[in-house]
Amino acid sequence: MRILLDTSVLVAAMVEAHPAHEQGLAWLKRVSDGTDEGLVAAHSLAELYAVLTTLPVRPPISPLDAQRLIKHNIIERLEIVSLSERDYTQVITHLAALGIVGGATYDALILHAAAKAKVDLVVTFNEKDFQRVYPNLADKIVTP
Repeated sequence: MRILLDTSVLVAAMVEAHPAHEQGLAWLKRVSDGTDEGLVAAHSLAELYAVLTTLPVRPPISPLDAQRLIKHNIIERLEIVSLSERDYTQVITHLAALGIVGGATYDALILHAAAKAKVDLVVTFNEKDFQRVYPNLADKIVTP
């Protein structure tokens, strides 16, 4: 099965102190052990770095450690789905038609990448927000 893992799931999987660590890790393991083919939106790489380096954990995750975590757990294991200029234009058109504003734009980028890659599932801890942004993918969006 082709699964796209959202940033929220990846953070949980990589941070042992995260309350949803076990749930997120279970999905990342499905990719690592070859049960599923894992994908990630290119946008999530930057988002993941930003979150990891600002999490209120002790000790804090250094920029170098965050880069290593992302390289080892994501870049080396998941297919990265990039968006083109045309894709960004389509996302903005899609959001404007639905009247969606603000930070949901970033969720839409992740979901557009999922649609572009023809994934079977999108795994996120933000299921309701994702379904609101891309209702046509609602049946593919799951929470760990």
